[in-house]
Amino acid sequence: QVQLVESGGGLVQAGGSLKLSCAASGRTFSNYAMAWFRQAPGKERKFVAAINYIGSNTYYADSVKGRFTISRDNGKNTVYLQMNSLKPEDTAVYYCAANRRPYWTSTPDFASWGQGTQVTVSS
Repeated sequence: QVQLVESGGGLVQAGGSLKLSCAASGRTFSNYAMAWFRQAPGKERKFVAAINYIGSNTYYADSVKGRFTISRDNGKNTVYLQMNSLKPEDTAVYYCAANRRPYWTSTPDFASWGQGTQVTVSS
C-alpha cells in the first residue's frame, strides 16, 4: 500500500498561483500512475489531472487545461500540481490518488488517496 500526503494548499487571490505537492511512501511510487482530484463544498469529487508512471503522458480536465500542469519526480516520490491563473471556481479540497496501473485509463483502480489540501481562491 502507498501512503499519500498532500501539501501546498492555501488562500490566493484570483489570477494567482499555487503549487501542490503529494508525497508518497510505502510501495514503489514509480509503479503508479498518479492523479489529482478536487471536491468543492456540496459537490462531487471531480478529476483534475493525471500522469503516467514515468511522466511521459499527462491528462487534464477541460476546466483546467492550459492553466494547470501535473508533473512528478520519481526520485523524490512526489507528484506536483502547478496551478496558474486561478479562479474562484477552482476553490476546493484537492486530493491526490495513486492508480494501481502504471498508465492512466478511463477506468482507474485506485490504490490510495491522500487526506486532501484546501485551496481557496478569492475574487
